[in-house]
Amino acid sequence: MLVYPLLFRLSSALLPLTIAFTTYLYLYPYFHDCHFPAPGQNAHHVFDNCTFEDDVLRSYYSNPQVAPFRLLALGDPQLEGDTSLPAAPKYQFPGLRQLGTCLLSGRPFLALDGLQSGVHDIVNEILRGLGYIRKQIDLVGNDYYLAHQYRALHWYTKPTHVTVLGDLLGSQWIGDKEFERRSTRFWHRVFKGASLAPQGLLKEYAEPTFVRAKGEIDDDQSKYKREKTVEMLGASPEWSKRIINVAGNHDIGYAGDIDENRISRFEKQFGPVNGDIHFTLPLQQCNLSHPPLFPPTLRLIVLNTMNLDSPAFESKPQQITYKFINSLIDTSSPVGDDTTATILLTHIPLHKEAGTCVDSPLFTYFPGEGGGIKEQNMISKDLSKQAILHGIFGKNLDPFAPAGGMGRGGIILTGHDHEGCDVYHYGFKNNTEWYAKRWNSKETKEAMADGDVPGIREVTVRSMMGEFGGHAGLVSAWFDLDQGKWQIEVGGCDLGVQHWWWAVHIIDFIAIIIWIMTVAVWLVEVKMAPHFLQKMKKWVQTKIAEEQERMSGRLNGMMNMKMNLGRNGGYNPGVRRKPHGSL
Repeated sequence: MLVYPLLFRLSSALLPLTIAFTTYLYLYPYFHDCHFPAPGQNAHHVFDNCTFEDDVLRSYYSNPQVAPFRLLALGDPQLEGDTSLPAAPKYQFPGLRQLGTCLLSGRPFLALDGLQSGVHDIVNEILRGLGYIRKQIDLVGNDYYLAHQYRALHWYTKPTHVTVLGDLLGSQWIGDKEFERRSTRFWHRVFKGASLAPQGLLKEYAEPTFVRAKGEIDDDQSKYKREKTVEMLGASPEWSKRIINVAGNHDIGYAGDIDENRISRFEKQFGPVNGDIHFTLPLQQCNLSHPPLFPPTLRLIVLNTMNLDSPAFESKPQQITYKFINSLIDTSSPVGDDTTATILLTHIPLHKEAGTCVDSPLFTYFPGEGGGIKEQNMISKDLSKQAILHGIFGKNLDPFAPAGGMGRGGIILTGHDHEGCDVYHYGFKNNTEWYAKRWNSKETKEAMADGDVPGIREVTVRSMMGEFGGHAGLVSAWFDLDQGKWQIEVGGCDLGVQHWWWAVHIIDFIAIIIWIMTVAVWLVEVKMAPHFLQKMKKWVQTKIAEEQERMSGRLNGMMNMKMNLGRNGGYNPGVRRKPHGSL
């Protein structure tokens, strides 16, 4: 019975399935209709009447229907490593040693117990070894699952900027060598082809100093003005391949265990924990009838909120965070200036009442060393209001505050809550309470419809881990000339659980093996076998003919010899011959 027909039918059945599944997996952004929100057909676009001399800018703004700022936001990849591996098998078998001891000591009646223990040890060690290998394979597969998300979305949606909103790694307690290993996996496997923003590009906080002509240093802060980092949006296409990283609790710890060493090693590999940059629109080459008074600007802020609350293990890193927030306020645009919008990137979400999102407010503390924060789900209520809403965004419930308390426009993007959440923070004038309601809720729609209610949207981006469906946030920003302010919209895209990714690749692997076997069997049974059998048949026939000819030759020889003996008076059994010399 030939095997090839069976393998051919099996491989033919697998072929369309593997093509369909693999195509769907690798083009999932297309099938899921993943795209950045766009300004729309009816919007009055800034760049409809612009003539750019620079080829880079001309290409960047060539399509007015596409938002000029498109941020791919990814949350909490949490690369695991040696801390997640089970104990490696030691391959020690005390039961077998007991068996040998019993046999050598002349106590064979105890050997049965030793044999049972030995078999038990062998089974346990084999199972432990398989579990260890399975987890190692799982870690590698998880890296490639995350990498698949990044590559597919980056290729299909074409973001201008990319951010990872904290918890890049899986534990803040790992040693420096393991930190290096996971960092290498992050850059060379998960986000292969991406790079860190050049040092100094994100303006970090620096201690206020003033250098006199003689070289003395004056610590008078009133003489210091933190300079802004300003860049024209679109002038550096390299931003699409740079990763703006945010520090999370699994990267540097919570306030109760953050130290300068953890921050230093994070910044060496992933960039500053605090920093900001301003992106301006190049309107000087645009023919606008009513140009804005100031160039429209997007301010991108990376903020370390891991030590915003107290008590903290080390005061110096916390003081740097506080000073950085104060410097942000000092260098912010005036409240009410809608030509500037702020996009805040941080890890811990702002305070919300229990039930608003999956996570509820939670604080736990270490029992010793000052009782530092051990764990927290959200920023405290007071600091959410004072540092973020009031400070960075200038929101105020005092009706006599500048710009009526409406503050600055923008959006807050956070991580930490793996389930994700989308809320609107708002408050009513002459009140002290801030509320957070779901983005699509009735309360949010009513608050946004009231032009006298300050508020801002916060999107906690769902984790990109397989357990949470491989989610990614798609954030678009564009300047609306009709309204004279920035519009910021958020979309999303999900790959699906990691089991789907594993299943497709396992099916592909099995299909490839079967196709290879099919080809091999086809070569043997269809191509090689007939020729081989024909040659074997010919060889056998030749050998048989040669043997027949040889036997025939021997028979002929014997007959000829017999005839010759008869003619020459040779031996004749019927004739008695006389002896030689007889009479």
